[in-house]
Amino acid sequence: MADDDVRLIKVIHHVFLKNLSTLWSHPMPLVRVDLKKQQDPTYAKRVGQLIYAALRSAIGVPENDNFQILAEHDDQHFIFDPQYLGIQRTDNLVVIQITLSEGRTLEQKKLLYKTIVESLNTQLAVRLEDVFINLVEVKKENWSFGNGIAQYAL
Repeated sequence: MADDDVRLIKVIHHVFLKNLSTLWSHPMPLVRVDLKKQQDPTYAKRVGQLIYAALRSAIGVPENDNFQILAEHDDQHFIFDPQYLGIQRTDNLVVIQITLSEGRTLEQKKLLYKTIVESLNTQLAVRLEDVFINLVEVKKENWSFGNGIAQYAL
């Protein structure tokens, strides 16, 4: 093999590893949204779309990295304290749990919370007090996106 071929292979290998590293550094969120059953059948989906947009703008989630579970509940299956920590919640509470790879800074998390709350408030008139967000950070090897493989543990 000629020296030029070896150099080309090394460059391709370096670029491949750099791109793979960049891909693996993304947050990779799984979003679960729980709320009371709504009259509008599109409401939960719209909430999910706004959360996805906030994830993209606030912490750089890549396009098409959108995995969400949207669950609407009746009164018997959606229980919360309406005054916990002195925050007055209504029946319009939206509970958002985002599981993502660890590594976000406190500033990034605060920006994400703010972006989600402001978006839901301005676009869907959800009260700021009615948005409950929980981030769950996990190690990258705790993800399998299919085929029974921990894609990030390779």
